[in-house]
Amino acid sequence: MRLSPLGAALAAVVLLSPPARATVTSARPVDDPARYVNPFVGTQPGGVDWGHGGGGGNTFPGASAPLGGVQWSPDTVTRQYGGYAYADNRIRGFSLTHLSGAGCGDYGNVPFMPLTGRPAPDPDARHATFSHTNEEARPGSYRVDFDNGIRTEIAATQRSGIARLSYPADAQEPAGLTVDAGRAFNKATGTLTVGARTLSGFTDSGGFCGTPVRYRLYFHAVFDRPFAHTEPLDGRTSGAYVSFAPGTRTVTVRLGISFVSEEAARRNAEVEQRDRSFDEVRRAARHRWNDWLGRITIAGGTEARRRMFYTALYHSLLHPGAFSDVDGRYRGMDGLVHRTRPGHVQYANFSGWDVYRSQIQLLALLAPREASDIAQSILEQGRQAGYFDRWTLGNGGTGVMVGDPLPAMAASVHAFGGTDFEARELLRTAVAGRQDERQRPGHTYYDSLGYIPAGTKGVWGSAATTLEYAVADAALAHLAGRLGDAGTQATLLRASGNWRHLLHPGSGYLQPRRADGTWPAFKPTQRREYVEGNAAQYTWMVPHDLPGLFTAMGGEAAVTARLDTFFTQFNAGADQPYAYLGNEPSFNTPWSYDYLGRPDRTQDTVRRILTSLFGDGPDGLVGNDDLGAMSSWAVWAALGMYPQIPGSPQLALASPLFPVTVIHRGNGVKITLVAPNASETNSRVRDVLLDGLPTDPRRLPDTFPAKGGVVLFRLTSP
Repeated sequence: MRLSPLGAALAAVVLLSPPARATVTSARPVDDPARYVNPFVGTQPGGVDWGHGGGGGNTFPGASAPLGGVQWSPDTVTRQYGGYAYADNRIRGFSLTHLSGAGCGDYGNVPFMPLTGRPAPDPDARHATFSHTNEEARPGSYRVDFDNGIRTEIAATQRSGIARLSYPADAQEPAGLTVDAGRAFNKATGTLTVGARTLSGFTDSGGFCGTPVRYRLYFHAVFDRPFAHTEPLDGRTSGAYVSFAPGTRTVTVRLGISFVSEEAARRNAEVEQRDRSFDEVRRAARHRWNDWLGRITIAGGTEARRRMFYTALYHSLLHPGAFSDVDGRYRGMDGLVHRTRPGHVQYANFSGWDVYRSQIQLLALLAPREASDIAQSILEQGRQAGYFDRWTLGNGGTGVMVGDPLPAMAASVHAFGGTDFEARELLRTAVAGRQDERQRPGHTYYDSLGYIPAGTKGVWGSAATTLEYAVADAALAHLAGRLGDAGTQATLLRASGNWRHLLHPGSGYLQPRRADGTWPAFKPTQRREYVEGNAAQYTWMVPHDLPGLFTAMGGEAAVTARLDTFFTQFNAGADQPYAYLGNEPSFNTPWSYDYLGRPDRTQDTVRRILTSLFGDGPDGLVGNDDLGAMSSWAVWAALGMYPQIPGSPQLALASPLFPVTVIHRGNGVKITLVAPNASETNSRVRDVLLDGLPTDPRRLPDTFPAKGGVVLFRLTSP
């Protein structure tokens, strides 16, 4: 008989030794998780850099709602893809849109900058200095006191923002600000209309990773007092300098954005803010974040690890962002205006290659309703564009990165209970798109030979792309199976085995191969024919068939020894034959020991990676956060479980970082993880009980995410 969650939890505690029972019952749950979030994590330069400039986690510290379309955040003079470099004490503006952790720059649209007196003649000199001691970032809000005495406070709703600008009482020059619709992180043009106390217009920008994709963003800002003086900024109609009446000390501005129209931008702010004061909007933003962050409640652990955990969860929940307006309208991939189903949201900004591995599964675990809308958004993008792109920004496909990740994302949403979308239509569209060169470059070779030959024109990394297609096919096969489409499932399962065509029988590596079946010269550290990694790192990237891979590589003993060597280093970079947890292709590998019958190795390896590579300071991210991908790995590692197989609900196990963790799935299902004596160093599991009964310490039943329950990890020292 299956116990109720409460009964199982009580049973789990009863099974503990008295000291362990005391540890669990005395652990106090976090009741205000937002206070543990440090939005500055990842803003310190020095992380992975793929040759485009920037580096570090590339996050931003400004104001955003969960899955928000507005990210109103400071931009430093030093260029950073997230807009903000922690080491720089010069802010040049507060722009309305940002990407958290991307490896290329885009957005940074329409910066506002408060000042006293006229703007400096040289645009490069228009900045204000500050100290971090006079700066505060919290979920949903941001504040900074400049050295010139101006205070800027910002808070955000999903599609709008509000700022309170406080000017020094002893200022001899009038209070004012600049706004520039012709400025963004990439080349931008725009038009700005100045009213008595309004600024509105649009900006055209784009160029993500050097691609030609463009977008138009509309905005509408309303001030609480009229302008005393206005003039074009640098003689351009895309910008303005405005000032206020003498003696003005505080100015409040409300603004909305839209990809449809200026009127829609105005309406978004009006509906979401409802004339509430700045402080009311800020409190509401924090309350909303506590609702989302509180879907995982932890008890125990150190203050530093609580900050690391909730900051990682926060970063995991920033993207994708709401793209439709409050009335459901949005600009589609075909350039036309569409409308969502009533009560639903269209989302945008899908860093597919990054987030399909673990971030989308975390979203679906915590918010199946919103995740269903994300899956439907993916389908709508595919319908409107005629294919599924790999990295979509706004309402355009950039073609950046490789594989076929967006359909795999939707399959994972479905696996974790986000089923309120047109899953059958998505499967049909995705299968048809397998024959589209825009969606799957090199698909003709993949379909006929079972792999993409080395040097194939138009394909970045033939070996990596082959493996990515196989993973996507496996994810879609899982979806087809759940939908009862046995024929499609069988076809996709066969294709998911295409990784075997790259396994060299002599070396035991997944290697590039020529069209005639021969093997080019090879070394495990080569990056040629791989993507942001090397052969040693990609050889493990068969998450959907690790038992098959391990058998082909020589069996459990041989593979365990290879993995042990591979984890000699945890973040070796793309030129060494070791793990590279600073980038996505190595995400699944620490959990691979579970499929060798060595969960103890998974437990030790995951814990050491988590505690050595992730922190709670500005340098606390080991690489680009990639719209929450990196942070989501840390969340899963702290939970002690991981969605190893895209498209499947299966969770591989390690061990929890905290003694007690409760996950509220947003649909009434609750998951409780109990791990007495869990700590940074205490990770080894003696046995695992699910609802009071012994269960496999390597993985949970596939039904577990849907049903929930209590998992007890009884730990021993390594």
